[in-house]
Amino acid sequence: MVAKDAVVRPAPATAETDDTSQETSTGSAAKASSTALDTDGVRRTAAGTAKATGLNTDNLHESSPPKLTSTRPSRHAWRVTGSERRAPRHFAPLRLPLRRRLQTFSVLYHTVSIAFWLSVFLLVCGLSPLLWPALFVYFIWMMLDPAPENGRPRRFEFMRHLKLWRWYCEYFPLRLHKTHDLDASRKYIFGYHPHGIISLGAMGAIASSAAGWDELFPGIHTTLLTLASNFQIPFYRDYAMSIGLASVSRRSCQNLLRRGPGRAIAIVVGGAQESLLSRPYHNNLVLRKRLGMFKIALREGADLVPVYAFGENDVYLQVDNTPGSWLYTFQQLFKKVAGFTLPMFHARGVLNYDFGLMPYRRPIDVVVGAPIRVDQKVDDPTEEQALELQARYIEELQKIWNDFKDDFAPDRISDLEFVE
Repeated sequence: MVAKDAVVRPAPATAETDDTSQETSTGSAAKASSTALDTDGVRRTAAGTAKATGLNTDNLHESSPPKLTSTRPSRHAWRVTGSERRAPRHFAPLRLPLRRRLQTFSVLYHTVSIAFWLSVFLLVCGLSPLLWPALFVYFIWMMLDPAPENGRPRRFEFMRHLKLWRWYCEYFPLRLHKTHDLDASRKYIFGYHPHGIISLGAMGAIASSAAGWDELFPGIHTTLLTLASNFQIPFYRDYAMSIGLASVSRRSCQNLLRRGPGRAIAIVVGGAQESLLSRPYHNNLVLRKRLGMFKIALREGADLVPVYAFGENDVYLQVDNTPGSWLYTFQQLFKKVAGFTLPMFHARGVLNYDFGLMPYRRPIDVVVGAPIRVDQKVDDPTEEQALELQARYIEELQKIWNDFKDDFAPDRISDLEFVE
């Protein structure tokens, strides 16, 4: 059912790469609100102006695009001002509001969270030999712990509601948009696209509650899935489960969906291969050869919901790794051996704007599409059945792109393309 009675609200401006804005760092935290087409048939653009512009009907379907119910960016959220459009600065100014620093800290923490928790573990190991017996027991327990795959990860709701995630969403800023209501009596599989470098939008929009997921989709208990290897990292595995992450294995997917109505999982479908294709303002997806998600949907009778994150690919640059280059060959070999890959990415730093591992402050708009209903369970789905469901899914994903690309990807270099 399409969301109704929505109100037009201005979207955040397209952000550059520095932190020089100080005037926009006051106000209250983000709250869920509505934004959509107004009665004259015009939509607010997400390129940063507060003026309504006419829809480009050449790029849309014959029917009007669905109305969006969205979260409003906090007044603390990053916006471009006139001074920021001048010559770029190489270093961050010393005088910035505390809120700006907190936004940077939250994103920095997330980008280095694996290294941070692994360092904490090594620090504990080095504190005293008296702790080694306890750490040995922890290791044994970690190897035997079924929580990442048994459908009952040790999730703590207060971890999803930490202010850290609110600052995280304000950094880009990140906004969540709903095109259709979802029935809480059904089960769902959300397919998140594109992967980007480290799927920053998925963490803010789905794993945490800061972007308004719980308000826009009441009664839908969603678990974001990640690589099983992440749950073999001491201490980090427990942190990941506390915010609701679980393994992306087939067993984990089935166990989570079988917990009853209103259960949902979110899968970043493109995986490691798609991360190697991530380029600012390009929109290349790896989907046609991914049939596992569709077979699980058929087995469990779970509806599929495509999700597209406009701007996910824009927040990082990547060293040239065109197919055939030595770097691309090495990355493919590493992926075969380790199960994940190592994109050579960079963007800005904490105190400078020229180089570092911090993402750029560029808007990420996560649009949740219409559900694709799966009415009957199929115990042993064939490849033809999976391909048929995949075709319906791709059609809806393409519709999201066509309806909102002019709003949320005005600076795109390429349109949506399914390369694999």
